[in-house]
Amino acid sequence: MNDLDLMSLLSTSFHTLVDKLHERLTELGFHDIRPVHGYIFKYIALHEGATGIELADHLGITKQAVSKIVDYLEENDYVLRKPHPTDKRGKIIVLTERGQLAIETKEKILNEIEQHLIENLGAKRMQMMKDDLENVIRKT
Repeated sequence: MNDLDLMSLLSTSFHTLVDKLHERLTELGFHDIRPVHGYIFKYIALHEGATGIELADHLGITKQAVSKIVDYLEENDYVLRKPHPTDKRGKIIVLTERGQLAIETKEKILNEIEQHLIENLGAKRMQMMKDDLENVIRKT
């Protein structure tokens, strides 16, 4: 693998970690969650609810696509559409108790994955890698 360029290494490592996350989520009863759902959950949690238009803008997809994803998440008890507090015609999408539990479970799994990496790479190298990646984000 040492002949892979930086973008390939970053992309492959990201997908490997996401796959591991979803394997563990499946083991813990969240077999119906896909990676895109995590982006929706995170946005809703950060903003204490969101409209379909806000989610579409955030994800860079159509409102119709968001509507289908939200339908799926609502059918599986992760989100709920409620009347919008300021727009009488609108709806706001909020997390249910199961949706919040999914986020909490994801955080625990990510901590487990990070601990596993620390055990394999060492705490110092792990911190250096995190610092380096933060610098890439800030300076790009």
